[in-house]
Amino acid sequence: MEADEAEEQRAYVKPSERMFDTARSVERVILVGVSRPPSQMRFETDEHLEELELLTETAGAEVVEKVFQNRASISVTTFVGKGKAEFLAERCEDLDVQTVIFDDDLSPVQQRNLERKLNRKVIDRTSLILDIFAMHARTNAAKTQVELAQLEYMLPRLTRMWTHLSKQYGGIGTKGPGETQIETDRRIVRDRIAHLKDKLARVDRQRATQRKNRRDVTRVSLVGYTNVGKSTLLNMLTGADVLVEDMLFATLDSTVRAVDIEGHEVLFSDTVGFIRKLPTRLIESFKSTLDEVVEADIILHVVDIAHPYFRDQIDVVRDTLKELGAHEKPTIMVFNKIDRMENAGIMTTLKSEYPYTVFISAARGMNIGELKAAVLLMLEEQHREKTFVIRPPDFAVAAEFHRLARIVEEKYEEDHIEIRCVLPPDAEQRLLSVHEGKVTLGKPSAG
Repeated sequence: MEADEAEEQRAYVKPSERMFDTARSVERVILVGVSRPPSQMRFETDEHLEELELLTETAGAEVVEKVFQNRASISVTTFVGKGKAEFLAERCEDLDVQTVIFDDDLSPVQQRNLERKLNRKVIDRTSLILDIFAMHARTNAAKTQVELAQLEYMLPRLTRMWTHLSKQYGGIGTKGPGETQIETDRRIVRDRIAHLKDKLARVDRQRATQRKNRRDVTRVSLVGYTNVGKSTLLNMLTGADVLVEDMLFATLDSTVRAVDIEGHEVLFSDTVGFIRKLPTRLIESFKSTLDEVVEADIILHVVDIAHPYFRDQIDVVRDTLKELGAHEKPTIMVFNKIDRMENAGIMTTLKSEYPYTVFISAARGMNIGELKAAVLLMLEEQHREKTFVIRPPDFAVAAEFHRLARIVEEKYEEDHIEIRCVLPPDAEQRLLSVHEGKVTLGKPSAG
């Protein structure tokens, strides 16, 4: 048994070492985007490929050409049409390209067929993002989260990644040809996935305990599209020394720093940036990190106002927050990089669209005081005392208030319980919703 485990350890190589050689020389790359009218038009594909080019450069490769195709439906065998696949093969030869990157997810079959036709490495957007995450992971938790996402991506693609698949081995007394190498590889990967999930579960419990110890402190989480300046803003607000680089996904780990704002202790946290088509497996793997967002009292949604497609980025972040269950949190829209924006008039429009809006330049320290004042205003709104009535008296519901709120005063009457307390808005909404008709806001009516 021990020998088998030792053999598996020798056979196992981390995905970042097997799939992605971060020390490689600069690869020449062709990017491929497919428009599917009317759901996705050509200008949207152009925008998506611009972002894919930034991702590719972040991974250390050189984009030599972008290829487009309009298709009403996707080929189940090669994603693009037969003619376009032949065109790609020719361009790879002409431009001495080593890798072709598709902006959409490819199935294992599509990926394998394309590599045979092009005689080149073919990857998709998810694989590229995983590559970048593997390069930027610094802490053990981040490395574990990335490796788990890589393995879950790799598992259905093992037939493409291993070169010894035709080997089979058995032993004396075994029936049939024995266990194939691919089955062994899958077993090794599945065992590793289970181990990593257990490891992350322990990290999750540790972080949950840390958050529980911070329950009495206001927590503010910075969220936003990748590379909008969240880390720069965190450094400016707290004096932290979080890595700041002009690249996508420079920060993967959650950083928490305490700040005193006019007598209120506030914990600011920065976490991984969002991006369109962020792989679901990454969101799942980074759940323990993203719980800082879920548990936050206030969200600062940081937006790069100088980006030509900042509204699309806002939508992506909102969709991701909804997926996390944090879309109804009290939110301040923080429009960053005002020193770079070309149309100052847009600020008037944005102020009318969003109830809580601040315009700053984190890099230059512009309007940081105004942002702190906005946080303080929302914080005081959250700490305003309110009176709730539980009718008829229910001690289990009263216990929920004790768990979620800071109790100021409590009165027990024959027909009701009156509780004056400070309760976070999200907890207030939940209690009023779950106990509709039993819990009401305001002083008890006579009778």
